[in-house]
Amino acid sequence: MIKIMIVEDDPMVRKINENYSNQFESMNIVSSVSDIEEAKEYLLKNEVDLILLDVFLPSGNGLDFLKWIRGNEISSDVILITAENKINSINEAFRYGVMDYLVKPFTFERFEEAMKKYLVRYKDIGCSDRIGQDYIDKYITGINLNKDKKESKEKVLIRGLNIDTYNQIKDHIDSLDDSNTAEVIADGVGLARVTVRRYLDYMVKEGDLKLIRVYGKVGRPIHLYKKK
Repeated sequence: MIKIMIVEDDPMVRKINENYSNQFESMNIVSSVSDIEEAKEYLLKNEVDLILLDVFLPSGNGLDFLKWIRGNEISSDVILITAENKINSINEAFRYGVMDYLVKPFTFERFEEAMKKYLVRYKDIGCSDRIGQDYIDKYITGINLNKDKKESKEKVLIRGLNIDTYNQIKDHIDSLDDSNTAEVIADGVGLARVTVRRYLDYMVKEGDLKLIRVYGKVGRPIHLYKKK
């Protein structure tokens, strides 16, 4: 079970945080307090996986409490749930390693999103010695980047280009070490030069390809294409 601490002085908001947290079967609220000193005392004696923390508290500032947590090498993850929306406070919170930042009033959907992101780390990363790039991307961004890349390429179809042709040209370029002209690339894939040039222009625009312009003494520059 994931051990959760809630630090919130508003009884109504604290109850909302409790109710929302209880909707996740894998989570168990081990401490729900309104006082920072009480929270510190508990943390020094008990392990907590995740802290749901407010910033404006009668007993102190939540950001100062966050710094105390890090200074005492307490490994609990922290999600801030607060009315504080100043950019300096938000930046400071992320510098001290908060996992997410929810601004009041917040919806259950946004709370759920934050918790699911945490579960990705707890289940997929926390229980493994080594992980792949896909898991890292999923944890940091909360999305599957490989899926997004696939969806991005599927947009090619909307632009009147063919995904199979796109992949054919891109794979050929990736297999080359040097930069080449559109003519050389077209000959390599066996397609018309005018067709290949359309795909190359699109790849450059999308940031999938590097364009190098070589200028001579006269005339137009030579366009060379190279994998990134």
